[in-house]
Amino acid sequence: MHLSLVPLKNKQSPINRFAMRRILAAIVGFILYLPAFPQQRIQPKNIEIVRDSFGVPHIFADTDAEVAYGLAWAQAEDDFASMQEPMLPVKNLMGRVQGKKGAAGDYAFALFRCREITEEKWNTLSPGFIKLAEGYVQGINAYARKHPEEVLHEKLFPISVKEYISSAVFALTIFNGADQALIRIFNNSEWEVPELNNKGSNAAAVNAGQTSSGETFLFINAHQPNTGSQAFYEAHLCSKEGLNITGGLLAGGPCILHGVNENLGWAHTVNYCDRVDEYQLEINPANPLQYKFDGQWYNLEEKTIRLKIKGIPIAVKRKVYWSKYGATMKNKQGFFAIRLGANMKIGVLDQWYQMDKARNFSEFYAAISRQELSMFNIMYADRYDTIFYISNALMPVRDASPVYNWKRTLPGNTSQTLWTQFRPEKTLPQYVNPKSGFLFNTNHSPFLATSATDNLKPSSFAKTDGWELYHVNRSVRFLELFPQNEKLSYEKFRQIKFDKQLPAVLQYPYKIDSMFLLDPAGYPELASLISTFKTWDKRGDADSKGAAIFLLTYEYLKKKLQGQPPRSITQQEAVETFTYVNTYMQTHFGRNDLVLGDIQRLVRGDRDWPLWGLPDLLSPQWTEPWAAGKLKSVGGDGLIMFARFTRDGLPKIESVNMYGASAKPGNKHFDDQVELYLKQQTKKMTLDKTEVYRNAERIYHPE
Repeated sequence: MHLSLVPLKNKQSPINRFAMRRILAAIVGFILYLPAFPQQRIQPKNIEIVRDSFGVPHIFADTDAEVAYGLAWAQAEDDFASMQEPMLPVKNLMGRVQGKKGAAGDYAFALFRCREITEEKWNTLSPGFIKLAEGYVQGINAYARKHPEEVLHEKLFPISVKEYISSAVFALTIFNGADQALIRIFNNSEWEVPELNNKGSNAAAVNAGQTSSGETFLFINAHQPNTGSQAFYEAHLCSKEGLNITGGLLAGGPCILHGVNENLGWAHTVNYCDRVDEYQLEINPANPLQYKFDGQWYNLEEKTIRLKIKGIPIAVKRKVYWSKYGATMKNKQGFFAIRLGANMKIGVLDQWYQMDKARNFSEFYAAISRQELSMFNIMYADRYDTIFYISNALMPVRDASPVYNWKRTLPGNTSQTLWTQFRPEKTLPQYVNPKSGFLFNTNHSPFLATSATDNLKPSSFAKTDGWELYHVNRSVRFLELFPQNEKLSYEKFRQIKFDKQLPAVLQYPYKIDSMFLLDPAGYPELASLISTFKTWDKRGDADSKGAAIFLLTYEYLKKKLQGQPPRSITQQEAVETFTYVNTYMQTHFGRNDLVLGDIQRLVRGDRDWPLWGLPDLLSPQWTEPWAAGKLKSVGGDGLIMFARFTRDGLPKIESVNMYGASAKPGNKHFDDQVELYLKQQTKKMTLDKTEVYRNAERIYHPE
């Protein structure tokens, strides 16, 4: 296209000059928009969004790219703000939208070179996925144009496909633990005893020969935040190119991250193996920007970035550095580097897309063998009665010399600590169809994944990998519940997932046995609390008085003992804990005979409900202060799915997603799954297109 811009004559009226400026602005805007779209534009009229009775979107179109467009539009209708959050740093906008806290995200995005690695590795993406991503980006850009009042910042859109992919690289880098490494370096702190993370997830798969119905079972249960960009969104995607899957995705995801297709399904849980290393560089006394490596001095790569922060009129300048080890920061002690696989590859969404389309175990394993997904346990089951579990990671091949402690800060001056390869997928801890007939993970050790006779041995794997070796409450309780001498019914399978009982022996890092041993007669002011707690059945029911005491105990000791090695609390600490609980209840409620539901609430908009659950139950909750001494759940079960497979027919699928499909107050689907969730019930889901249309609440095009 050739444009000839003729100078305006002096005699032209101001109205004409104004009109010409508008024309020029439109032309410039069009040119700026071109990089955001491929040459062939998707037509929204070719896409149908079918909302079911719970508002869950089922997206139908001829091509995967068109389905991705429809998914972007549907999720934007339900929660556009959360979708935008992961994309803010690609435009250096987190600080401008979220203030100082957001500026840290802008800094980290530049530090880990997410844009540069995306450009460098672009050709590693499959052509089919690039089309999918283009469709998704078109959809989100189209929604932003149509609804400018919902855009978080005027400079965020349009977003290009490469910018979109770089946002995914950044998100996974942070999810892998880079954020905690940054905090340690920024605070000049060494590795600490980590808080036992009870915010994990559950997954289990059972062979048909172990079930009373002869079906292969799978449950998917991610324990994510209840709201925001990390909360699961439920959708069904179906195209004529072989895509037909329902499940959960996070904000901005172009495909299902775990769920069920016509042939198979899988679940993710977070694993805590050692994927991140930190190094202290040896700096040249004569040149503060040189570091020693294998006896030679090398220059640090240095770049100045400008962080614009909401409320601060002047941009803040910060320097980011890069060394042979990767992202490098400076603090009072010197220069430190962070190395992990998550910001070395860009194809994680591509891999999930290939997993979505897999038709059998061979194709699924081929997809995960690409090793673009740098973390997460994967629990799998299919219609052919294959069950599979792998503790997946981009696991560095590290020097096994006892000289180096890979769980501490390492010397950054030698090639012996600079790993350059990852362990092949086949060498990671994994199981296929164990004799026991079942597999499960609750964020505990991959060497405790099935029956004792079928478990892998830790000694078969390198100690430098840092694999988990422990049980948690949920894993111990699962084994207490799983039938030993009879087949598993579907009803029992559901009961296991929805169980609210702690195990006989608690697995928390701080042992509270001394609280159960106190004599009420010796502490008159605390006697009623002590007596109630001594008779507590260790259940997390909403009407339990013992559970109310335990929740406040847990929150108090977590804060008081954080950073200390696991131990039993003393008798004096037991008394102090009961005193705290009593004071808390009397101060906020005027009495100390409360049940759990009096304190713990499920909050949605201007409504709240009494809520069951405790940290590290199979049906968990974790909370934060809310109002008048009450605690609100900010995370817990999230999306729950059950799938049953047979060789013939589509899988039987049920799900519940805590609140509802929409995050917009006033929408009928804002909280219409709450009652199901509170009663631990599920809704039926289907991959059958005819059934979806037959029961549709609304059918429309994304425009």
